[in-house]
Amino acid sequence: MFIVFTRALILYGLVVIVVRMMGKRQIAEMQPFELVITIMIADLAATPMENTGVPLMNGVIPILTLLSIQVIVSYLSLKSETFREVICGKPSIIINKGTIVQSEVRRLRINMNDLLEQLRSKNYPNVSDVEFAILETNGQMTIIPKSEKRNVITEDLGVQVQPEELPITLIVDGQLIKKNLEKAGHNRQWIINQLHQNNIDKIEDVFFAFLSSEGMFFSQPKDEALKKGW
Repeated sequence: MFIVFTRALILYGLVVIVVRMMGKRQIAEMQPFELVITIMIADLAATPMENTGVPLMNGVIPILTLLSIQVIVSYLSLKSETFREVICGKPSIIINKGTIVQSEVRRLRINMNDLLEQLRSKNYPNVSDVEFAILETNGQMTIIPKSEKRNVITEDLGVQVQPEELPITLIVDGQLIKKNLEKAGHNRQWIINQLHQNNIDKIEDVFFAFLSSEGMFFSQPKDEALKKGW
């Protein structure tokens, strides 16, 4: 039993490292070759994990080989546009100035129900409202609406808007995150004063506190603190 546990732990750690080295992509954002490698890695890790008769290296070596292949293919795709088109394909224009490109729809075997569903999911129920619809190499569809149908932005209105900052988490489950507090340009006494204004006596009673992108302080006490009368 201990051997099975150890093998599973080793393979789990190896797969996590390999996946991290492959990059931070969601499944839906993967290129075809990346998805194939991910599936193969999972299968290679499962075999020696469930069968102790299979040498551990029979799983480790193929996994490292696939990682090497993925790194090489990614590098070549970065350096060569021709290689990238062969491996990943290239984007296809499905709708061109409000008109469906029938030849591309047929070539890609996209039926009208799927196309209309994609448009509706992006809040464009009418094909005539779309300037361009582009099917990307990862299978996602990019919609570029006609100018009169796009959302109004502050630039259109000539309004000057202050750039937003990222929210900064200050307290999580009663623990003060000191580096974030210093990043925000405040000290411990400042945050204690802020908590007192919110009727919270001490940092340990805070479930979550953060500075919003506008620089406003928000805090939420723990449930047990609320039961005490807050």
